[in-house]
Amino acid sequence: MRSKVLLIYTGGTIGMMQDVKTGQLKPFDFKHLTEQIPELNKFDVELSAVSFAKPIDSSDMSPAVWIEIATTIKKNYDKHDGFVILHGSDTMSFTASALSFMLENLSKPVILTGSQLPIGTIRTDGKENLITAIEIAATKEKGKPIVSEVCIYFEYQLYRGNRTHKYNSEHFQAFQSPNYPILAEAGVHIKYNRAALQKANTKKLSVHTKLDTNIAILKMFPGITPNAVEAILNTKDAKAIILETFGSGNATTQPWFIESLKKALTKGKVILNITQCNAGKVQQGKYATSAAFEKIGVIGGSDLTTEAAVAKLMFVLGKASGKKEIEKLLMTDLRGEMTI
Repeated sequence: MRSKVLLIYTGGTIGMMQDVKTGQLKPFDFKHLTEQIPELNKFDVELSAVSFAKPIDSSDMSPAVWIEIATTIKKNYDKHDGFVILHGSDTMSFTASALSFMLENLSKPVILTGSQLPIGTIRTDGKENLITAIEIAATKEKGKPIVSEVCIYFEYQLYRGNRTHKYNSEHFQAFQSPNYPILAEAGVHIKYNRAALQKANTKKLSVHTKLDTNIAILKMFPGITPNAVEAILNTKDAKAIILETFGSGNATTQPWFIESLKKALTKGKVILNITQCNAGKVQQGKYATSAAFEKIGVIGGSDLTTEAAVAKLMFVLGKASGKKEIEKLLMTDLRGEMTI
């Protein structure tokens, strides 16, 4: 049986073509996809495509669009074996993280990809990214997909989506997954790291579309003032704060800072501590500069990326019924997003 793969075009550089008359970049019609990438005709894959009515730049990505993507997958889930989402690279890690939480009991591959150069340019990285993403989405072993999670494929490497961040805006290798190994590497053959892949789920897909965006991020820096801290902690309607700390979860031990956190926690806010470092994790209490966090009720976020922390908080706030449940879910590895 030929695998059926659905391409979902949301926008981004990969889908841009240069207008012959104006020279400007504009989204091209995916009905003519094979004209730009004739190699797709050689695939023994049944391809179909849907495109957002108004493709968006990934800088305009929002939870409303995540819901639209998740809903599209839900509607087409039983009719396809895999999904490839074409997306701008700037916020791709946020979208991949969000979809990992929204698509519970996923048993099919959902691969996000994009490019640094438009697919219509000679040196584009978009063709290889798209071709291999489709191949991964279509690949089965003994009738079952090898990959059954939300991933990002970029520049010969497949990553767990909620473990990534974009670290380079100029190189083709734009993404990193510093705290989790790559899931596959494409060379002459695609070599899968089977030990790192999520196990296939046998339960029915459950799609969550209730997200709560009432969160804020407080990034620590030397010299941060009480006014700046209070402004973030007291952000109107914010139910949770992501605290980006130094190293393994450290911050200033000034009494005014700890008191500010205490007040926010007393008001029912949730504070999630993650590290500013690209690699490594929060270990509250390892140093005296983070010991106070444990005592007052700040939650240690282990090795969550900022992108995964944002998506997880929105998901958990939309799902949980009270602060205790929120805290429990935040400390639980739900989709392979953190190391416990």
